[in-house]
Amino acid sequence: MKEGCLFLAQLLFLWLIYQLGLIIADFLHLPIPGNVLGMLILFILLSTKIIKIQWIETGASFLNKHLAFFFVPIAVGLMTYSHLLKESGLALAVVLFGSSMIGMAVTGGLAQFVSAKSLKKEEEGSVGEQRHSL
Repeated sequence: MKEGCLFLAQLLFLWLIYQLGLIIADFLHLPIPGNVLGMLILFILLSTKIIKIQWIETGASFLNKHLAFFFVPIAVGLMTYSHLLKESGLALAVVLFGSSMIGMAVTGGLAQFVSAKSLKKEEEGSVGEQRHSL
């Protein structure tokens, strides 16, 4: 019983953050979707350790496990736009593929840059420790 209530509380907390993102995006007339803003809010709260991952882990894992289920309405909605896909499907596919490749390249390059910088900082730290020990 306790685990069930905890699970529901975690889902409620995630839903409240989602709603907060929607409200802020609507109130401030931001060009960012409310659900994306909610994810940014959650990220900031987790990064600053205002909330701990344990507080939402079970509910988030459940939602993540059933993520494919949430795409069913989108897939059904796409069926109503078959004429658009016939007219511009190839262009949409090229744009989606190209933007995915650009996103992966930028992410990979940034990860390599940060990793190299971190490695350089570690090497400088170990050289400094060696100087102090002499």
